Amino acid sequence: MKKIFFPFKLIYRIIDRLIIAPLTKLVFLIIKKLRVSPSFLEKYLNKPNILIYVSLILAVMMFIFVDNKATKLIENEAEILERQPITLIYNEEAFVVEGLPKTVDITLIGRRSDLYLAKQLGNHKVTLDLHGYTIGDHKVKLVYNNSVETVKYKLDPSTVQIKISDKISDSKVLAYDLFNQDKLDPKLSIATVTLSNSDVIVKSSQTTIDKIASVKALVDVSSDKLTSAGTFKLENIPLVAYDEGGKIINNVEMVPARVSADVIVSSNSVEVPVKVVTTGEATVGFAISEINASVSKVTLYGDQSILEDIKFVEATIDIKDLNANKTYNVTLTKPKGIRFMSASTTTIDVSVQQETSIETEISPIIFRNLDEKYAATASSIQDTSVTVIVKGVKSVLNSLDPASITAYIDLTGYGLGTHNVPINIEGRDVRLSFTPKVKTISVKIENKR
Repeated sequence: MKKIFFPFKLIYRIIDRLIIAPLTKLVFLIIKKLRVSPSFLEKYLNKPNILIYVSLILAVMMFIFVDNKATKLIENEAEILERQPITLIYNEEAFVVEGLPKTVDITLIGRRSDLYLAKQLGNHKVTLDLHGYTIGDHKVKLVYNNSVETVKYKLDPSTVQIKISDKISDSKVLAYDLFNQDKLDPKLSIATVTLSNSDVIVKSSQTTIDKIASVKALVDVSSDKLTSAGTFKLENIPLVAYDEGGKIINNVEMVPARVSADVIVSSNSVEVPVKVVTTGEATVGFAISEINASVSKVTLYGDQSILEDIKFVEATIDIKDLNANKTYNVTLTKPKGIRFMSASTTTIDVSVQQETSIETEISPIIFRNLDEKYAATASSIQDTSVTVIVKGVKSVLNSLDPASITAYIDLTGYGLGTHNVPINIEGRDVRLSFTPKVKTISVKIENKR
């Protein structure tokens, strides 16, 4: 009998030592801290059954807690490894493979502990071995190197449709594109770019080769080297193939894969006047006597070819119904192609006085924009000159030079025959207005002899 009850006694002693005794001490400690009379619970705690019941409840709670944790370790879970690269095994010198995605998603399924182990091992290699496949279209299955046998996996996609073609070589002229020009110092510009190679060998399938319209080196002008005027060498410039629509063509091998370039950076500038241009008309009886701009000249930076064609920068003011002195705050428009302008705004003070007028004869009348295959002449002597009414303040009119006024007709679109064409008047002084007394002249257009 003693041998039979011995295990139960042993279990009881363990429970008493590990649960009942510590629990009793804890209860008495709480009573002491709360200053509760010990006699209140003594009669209950002295009963053996009470402590057994409490111990049983705690044991059940502990069992549920441990069981729940154990269940979580046993239950299957899933974890997704996104964008895992595919390793392609094939004869790269002889063939081209098209249609294969660069990455796949791997879903691992298994117990949490196994998933943790699988992730820690970190060997998530997805391969496609094409040895033995011939030229043509194939539906192939991707293979995952599963490092933990208890973990199942799914690949997305698991099978792909690919095309194997012969690798063809061709030669293409190499050009270049500049990018990140907005990050280049606005006072600098790229004068010339000389690439280390004038052409490049492209390798791919015949279908892809036929689509290539151009190959360009992408020259990044935001390089830390390009911070001042001078000659600089840029290395490891990538190459890109484009189709006729300007879209990048992938799966093209290029030899060389990268090139270098000698880049000449210049700082071209020119100083031009600010030309005040008016729109609208002042109140009848008033004219501009004086115009003063706080910024009369600006310095422009850009390509030399663009700077050569710019003679001035316009500042436009609206003088409609103007009958008193006025100050305008004007934003200057940066000419197209100019990278930097020394000033972007100007203040223009306009003074007005009483208007008067004079008449002056302008001759000859200039013909503009006539087609090169034609010749034009005035139909009569009267059509070779025009009287112009010039309005302004007296002091400005007194200093007027008739040579500063131009009369012209625009013959754009006119063909053979005799035509009545409107007269246009230009004057250099923005303070004056010009009106021809005759609105049109007769012009005869003939073929050149």
